[in-house]
Amino acid sequence: MKPLKGKVALVTGAGKSDGIGFAAARRLAEAGASVMVTDLAAASDALGARRDELAAAGHEAACCALDVTSSNDAGDAAARAAETFGGLDIVFNNAGYPGGAGVFEEIGDDAWRRSFDINVMGVVNLVRASLPAMRERGGGAIVNNASLAGLGAIARLTAYCATKFAVVGLTKSLAAELGPENIRVNAVCPGMVLTDMGREEITLFQQPGETQEAVMERLAGDVALGARWADPLEIGDAVVYLASPQSSYLTGVALPVAGGLAPGL
Repeated sequence: MKPLKGKVALVTGAGKSDGIGFAAARRLAEAGASVMVTDLAAASDALGARRDELAAAGHEAACCALDVTSSNDAGDAAARAAETFGGLDIVFNNAGYPGGAGVFEEIGDDAWRRSFDINVMGVVNLVRASLPAMRERGGGAIVNNASLAGLGAIARLTAYCATKFAVVGLTKSLAAELGPENIRVNAVCPGMVLTDMGREEITLFQQPGETQEAVMERLAGDVALGARWADPLEIGDAVVYLASPQSSYLTGVALPVAGGLAPGL
């Protein structure tokens, strides 16, 4: 079955082959959606490769550059998706910035601003840009990538946690406002995921003399489902669920996809 056949999806931050964005794009395409994959212009070669991978697998796919901090870029990407595939039904706001991490007093103003510009205003920009096309289709599904760090605070992730808490709040507010227009808004809240970003964050929890592999194993020990890190495709499966008719009575949900790992404080 292809529950998203005839639907059009736009995914941000989809340039990395091992990232959550491209994993979600793959799953959306496998579920039948035509997919516009986007990322920064600097990642255009990688983005083209991601589009070609989807096309080679028999899926309808296109790509375009998108800096989510630019409202003009967001408008152009939403319009391009609608023009290319005849409409826009699904948006996965995946683009994110992990730089708001470290000791609180050492996180500079630039990192704070960039965290909010990408993680929060990036969502705002693309939702604003996508609403007209969704209204033309009689509704739609927006899925925002928050984090388990948006449900519970973790030390040394202050700016990141603050922005991800904001994404959860934004998700719920939009769900309340847009529900009467049949536009559902939900969030996925991943825990530990085997991506480049996930591996980079390991250093924050590394103890003196501890190897990266040992850190990963120690952190995974708190995961209920087999003490393992998630595959990005497992996050993609949750995105498809929240975008599909199978979740037609769900909105305003911040769904932990973390193997039973408890959120922080």
